[in-house]
Amino acid sequence: MDNEDYRPEPVLDLWFPNEPFWESAERFSEWIKVRMYGGMDQIIARDFADLTLAAARSELDHWTETAEGRVALLIALDQFPRSLWRDTPAAYAQDIKANLLILEGIEMGHFAAVKPWKKMFYLIALSHCEGPDHLDRIALMEKLTEVVIAEIPPQLSEIAERLRGQNAHVRSVIERFGRHPHRNAHLGRVSSAEEEIYIEKGDFPHLPKAEA
Repeated sequence: MDNEDYRPEPVLDLWFPNEPFWESAERFSEWIKVRMYGGMDQIIARDFADLTLAAARSELDHWTETAEGRVALLIALDQFPRSLWRDTPAAYAQDIKANLLILEGIEMGHFAAVKPWKKMFYLIALSHCEGPDHLDRIALMEKLTEVVIAEIPPQLSEIAERLRGQNAHVRSVIERFGRHPHRNAHLGRVSSAEEEIYIEKGDFPHLPKAEA
């Protein structure tokens, strides 16, 4: 398939199905669980592998011309690699690019233009990207989280504290270690003694504890 044939709509349709997952906290939580904890791995590997590679090669950057296209590209850069290349360095290789697209999208008004559940993938990518300014990105994530909370419908009000709790969990890890230690083995990094204790407990902000 030529890169011109790739469209953001199939990505958006996969991630945000045409069903009212926002009508209850239970349905919303299930929607998040399937997408964040490996439930889409087989579909992404089967149907979106070439698209994910094209995104990583910067061949789909024109998607950022629209707010919806930018969300689709963020998912292709931040979410799809974690399914397609799970537990390898390639899973995290596009994090910096995704964050640059986030900063640009905020400035251009794209963040403001999309539904709150699409805004959430701005927040997630901000928390993922390691680096010397990670705490600054977390501060931005916390600020944007309050925007999302203000926009979610009343039936999802309990999601607010979950988002804040997730943010606090990420912040605590980065303040303590300056990185996500659960990635160390996959990235060939040597863990400190304190990190080894943390890894052994298996309570990571981006993975269910049962999978640690």
